[in-house]
Amino acid sequence: MDSNKYQIERRYINKRPNVRPGIRLVTGSPAFFVAHDTGNPGASAENHFSYFNTQTDRTASAQVFIDDKHILEIIPAGTGPDSAEQAYHVIRNVTTDNALFGYDANAAALGIELCYGGRIDFAAAYARLVWYLAMCCTKWGKTPSTHIVSHKQLDPARKSDIDQALATGGKTLGDLIRDVTAEMATQVRPVPAVAKLPADVCDHVIISYIQPARHGALQQGLREEAGHFERLAANAVLSKDPHAVLVPVLDLFQLHGSGYLSSDHFHPNHEGYERISDRIIQSLS
Repeated sequence: MDSNKYQIERRYINKRPNVRPGIRLVTGSPAFFVAHDTGNPGASAENHFSYFNTQTDRTASAQVFIDDKHILEIIPAGTGPDSAEQAYHVIRNVTTDNALFGYDANAAALGIELCYGGRIDFAAAYARLVWYLAMCCTKWGKTPSTHIVSHKQLDPARKSDIDQALATGGKTLGDLIRDVTAEMATQVRPVPAVAKLPADVCDHVIISYIQPARHGALQQGLREEAGHFERLAANAVLSKDPHAVLVPVLDLFQLHGSGYLSSDHFHPNHEGYERISDRIIQSLS
């Protein structure tokens, strides 16, 4: 499968006993995955982050919220550098999870919530859900048909998710399982080798065409277009130097907005340069 098809955002809510106890999964990595929907049509992943980050009067949470634009982990799920933590996504007094998997879902599973309804594009949100579940199954060696369960299956007397959200897009839980399985089997097309150009040709292209275009874009305040020309110049350098390595850092600034930028809103600030340095070190390790 294509492990880079979508970007996972990790922005964690504050630790509090009723939403994020800060306790690792008892199994270390997730033992299974519970497919939920939010039951809150029209509310986005960002809306749910804000809600759970300030929630104090009820015990509930989940690790992941997915809408048509974002895959947002609000509690560590183990897909990145942080160990997976427990969340409160299945009521404790049901025993189906223990019977099926030998563990309480809150202690050993990821709760993955699909955002739906309102202005949320179901097809786009569903595609992200399918990919995320496929990525998790691939990462931890799980089989979709035996390790993905709906909230309704665990608590049928009280819950109807994720089935109710899937139905709004003409999908069923069976469709979800089959689509996750198919996503895992998707072959990634190899990236063709970059043609090497003579160094003088690359230098001429950068100096005579790319740099003036970037300068013109900056003068017009077109920072996104200027960034395009900067990436084009970087690729041109790669094409002439077989030992050069392109280290992607754009995602750092897309995730954190102006938090990593200096007052000119163009150059990195101190923290931004630190994150770039971390990324360079990772690429060399």
